[in-house]
Amino acid sequence: MEKNKHFVLGIYDDEDVLLSAVKKVRESGIKIQEVYSPFPVHGLDEVLGYRRTRLPIAAFMFGLLGTSLALLMQIWMLGFDWPMIIGGKNFVSLPPFVPVTFELTVLLAALGMVGTFMIVSDLKPYKKVRLMDIRITDDKHVMAIDLAGNILAKEDIRKIVNESGASEVNDKDFED
Repeated sequence: MEKNKHFVLGIYDDEDVLLSAVKKVRESGIKIQEVYSPFPVHGLDEVLGYRRTRLPIAAFMFGLLGTSLALLMQIWMLGFDWPMIIGGKNFVSLPPFVPVTFELTVLLAALGMVGTFMIVSDLKPYKKVRLMDIRITDDKHVMAIDLAGNILAKEDIRKIVNESGASEVNDKDFED
């Protein structure tokens, strides 16, 4: 992995200009690392070419695991490990198991989604944050282009980004 990272940043004032700029830049063959925005921009993920998330599949799998573990735990504990006759019911009776099963399903689905999201997003407590431009937390939209991932020269990329409607085009270097 390369230690030094070099980026070209296109800074935009308006989200509509940003959307059209992303289309133009991608059509010219430039790979965009990421687009940072102070608020959600409708349609940006489609323009960037992001695929639909698979997080709901992970949630379903963790929920299925929670349901299975809850039923297995209750059937084992009340049916085989410590069987007790409560109110004249069978040792293994499913209706009383519903609340615990529901709660464990929701708990494991929620915790599993949080863990999956953190792993996929590469969120770690010791990770050094790369802040492209301080104004992305206030009022500017920033398109970050990694120079290592593109074939075009730096000046060509700067020219295309500038022609796409950027109010500023800056360079940003990071050392890991």
